[in-house]
Amino acid sequence: MTRIDAKFAALKAQDQKAFVAYVMAGDPDYATSLEVVKGLPGAGVDIIELGLPFTDPMADGPTIQAAGQRALEAGMTLQRTLDLATEFRKTDDQTPIVLMGYYNPIYNRGVDTFLADAKSAGIDGLIVVDLPPEEDDELCIPAQKAGLNFIRLATPTTDDKRLPKVLQNTSGFVYYVSITGITGSAEAEATDVGPEVARIKAGTDIPIIVGFGINTPEKSQAIASVADGAVVGSAIVSQIAAGKPVTEVLDFVKSLADGAHRA
Repeated sequence: MTRIDAKFAALKAQDQKAFVAYVMAGDPDYATSLEVVKGLPGAGVDIIELGLPFTDPMADGPTIQAAGQRALEAGMTLQRTLDLATEFRKTDDQTPIVLMGYYNPIYNRGVDTFLADAKSAGIDGLIVVDLPPEEDDELCIPAQKAGLNFIRLATPTTDDKRLPKVLQNTSGFVYYVSITGITGSAEAEATDVGPEVARIKAGTDIPIIVGFGINTPEKSQAIASVADGAVVGSAIVSQIAAGKPVTEVLDFVKSLADGAHRA
């Protein structure tokens, strides 16, 4: 059982929904990013999604793209991202960390080396958005064997024919993308999301977490009420981009987490 599995089991026992927060590793710099990440559990975050900066983030909107660029310009690398996770683990051995990014940096490092290093750094799961199920032998299957969850995205365009393939080797949770398009480009609506979550649940026992288009405590609560939890990324990253003090960023995160936990 991974930390992700344990977290969902604990939340289920408490009849509570999950709140997942995404931040870009190294944005706007390593020290600030580490301070934010260390503060997330205290702000009510159940699972941390840690973005891996990449030069060509095709699924990300302008907000996340800019965050990745800031991180890269500040010297962030795959190794420093793992270093950040290692540093976080010195004071927190419970909160799950999901590394979210693209396959190229992992491929360049070598899959076996990367998986060993990620496991050692305390990473619990991976979301690699440019590896479809047809490529499961590349990373998904090796990751599962190494003890990491491999989390797959499902979208409004994932039809009933495609869905079983998407769910086949997914573990930890399914990340349902509530809108068509890139991150931060539209708002999620619970009335649209609810039936889609129910459709996915008919094919799996894995928790369904909904992300994209959630930017207020009210929206966080509404979306979590029709799923197993909510993910917020762009809205949090926007606070960091605006130069808000870490305490204010974490206060905003807490308001979103409180919303999800009220669901």
